[in-house]
Amino acid sequence: MTERAADTAVEGYAGMDPAAADQQLNDKIGMKLTEVGPKRVVGTIPVAGNLQPYGLLHGGANAVLAEALGSTVAALNAGPDRAAMGLELSCTHHRAVRSGIVTGVATPLHVGRGTITAEIVITDDQGRRTCTARLTCVVRDRPPGA
Repeated sequence: MTERAADTAVEGYAGMDPAAADQQLNDKIGMKLTEVGPKRVVGTIPVAGNLQPYGLLHGGANAVLAEALGSTVAALNAGPDRAAMGLELSCTHHRAVRSGIVTGVATPLHVGRGTITAEIVITDDQGRRTCTARLTCVVRDRPPGA
């Protein structure tokens, strides 16, 4: 899978039932959601250097995990009559990870009427921070019947 295909693989999961999203993310790229709630979403993704078929090396795995977890936090905090759509992700990579599993924890930083911002911290197997990210989603009313 190319890097673009990996990016596409996580699009659209935030609005899904958490169990269905978890199964599909795990099947496609090895991502596993271990905790899902509006105040905290936790997940993991394996990093296997150049051996990963979807081309996610260190920083790429951080960004994909941050986007999936942050989007889930936004969707869960939008409420049933609102939709989180469009996003802006900003990542600071602190340390490269070439093998093992990275773990991400996303929490809401700001929940407003027009935007929701999540903060995501990603750590390696030894608990060392590998990435800090912020994801902001625009929130809009759902169209009638959606």
